[in-house]
Amino acid sequence: MRREVTLRDVAELAGVSSRTVSNVVNGYANVTERTRVRVQRAVEELGYRPNVLARNLAQGRSGQIALVVPYLDTPYFSELLQSVIRAARAGGYNVLIDQTDGDPEHERAFIAHGSRRLLFDGIIFSPLGLDQKALAEHDPNLPLVVLGERSSDGTFDHVGIDDVAASRQATEHLLDLGRRRPAAIGDQPYATGEAAQLRTQGFREAHLARGLTPREDLIIGTPRFNRKDGAQAMAFLLDREDPPDAVFCYSDLVALGAIHTLISRGLRVPEDVAVIGYDDIEDGAYSNPSVSTISPDKEMIATSAVERLLLRIGSATPPPAVELRAPHKLIIRESTAGRR
Repeated sequence: MRREVTLRDVAELAGVSSRTVSNVVNGYANVTERTRVRVQRAVEELGYRPNVLARNLAQGRSGQIALVVPYLDTPYFSELLQSVIRAARAGGYNVLIDQTDGDPEHERAFIAHGSRRLLFDGIIFSPLGLDQKALAEHDPNLPLVVLGERSSDGTFDHVGIDDVAASRQATEHLLDLGRRRPAAIGDQPYATGEAAQLRTQGFREAHLARGLTPREDLIIGTPRFNRKDGAQAMAFLLDREDPPDAVFCYSDLVALGAIHTLISRGLRVPEDVAVIGYDDIEDGAYSNPSVSTISPDKEMIATSAVERLLLRIGSATPPPAVELRAPHKLIIRESTAGRR
C-alpha cells in the first residue's frame, strides 16, 4: 500500500521547512514568491493533500457549517440546500443539515450560547418558530447568517429577496390580465409569519397603486405553505357566492393545491381562474398546467449566505452585519397565460 504523502515529504523535496510548506498551503503571505512556487511544484509532484480535519482542529474549527431549515420536504428548501452544499464545498466546508419543523425550542437551541461545541463553525438559519426578539438573543460569538424575512438586528447577516415588491409584481400580473376579484392564499397574521405578512402587503399595495380596494375577505390564511392547505383554501373560496377569478398563492405548493381543487370542481385554469405561485420550484414548471411564479435567485441566495458566513468564521474581528437582497423575476406560464 502506498504511504500517504506528508507535509514533511513536501518540505524535503522543496528544500524548505515544514512550517514554510504549511504557510504556503494555508495561503499565508509571509513567503517569497520564489519559495511559494517551489513548494507548489513539490505539492503537485508528490500529490500532497492537506489534512483538512487536522488543520481545522488546530485552528479551533470543525470544518463544518450548519444549515437549519423548517422543512426538508419543501422543494424550495431542498433546491436551496443543493446550492448551499456546492458553495460550501468550494470553500472547503461540509454542511450539517437539520430540520426544525418550526419548533421554537429546537430553533433556539441552535443559536443559544455555547451551541456550537465544535460541531459546526457557523450557521445558515431559516427560522420559522422564532420571532425577531428571540433572534436578537442569539450567541454573539456565533457566526450567523439568516435567510428569509427576519431583518438583521445588526449582529448577523440577512439574505433574502424583496417580498413586498415580488408579491406586488405577482398581483399586478393578475390585474393586468383583467382579473377583478383576485384572492390571496397564505396569510399568517402572527408574530412569526413575517414572510406571509410581507406578501399580503404586496398584494394590497398592487391594488392601491391602481386605485382599487383589496378585498380583505379574499385574503385567506394557511398554517403552512403546502398543497393541502392550498387545496382547502381554494375550496373555501369557491364555496362563496362571489368566488375569485384569480389567485395569488404564497408558494408554488399552495398553487398546486389550489389548481387541484379548481380542476376537480370542473373549472379551467386560467380561463375561469388564473393562478400564480411563488418560489419557482421544479414541480411547478412540469405540472399541468405549468405554474406562473415569482422566481427568487436561489443560487445567489445560497452563495451569498455561504460567502458571508465563511467571512465571519475567518475574521478575527466580526465584520459589520449586512442586508443582502437577491433579485427575483416573474415567470409567466400556463396557469395565467394559457397554452400557446
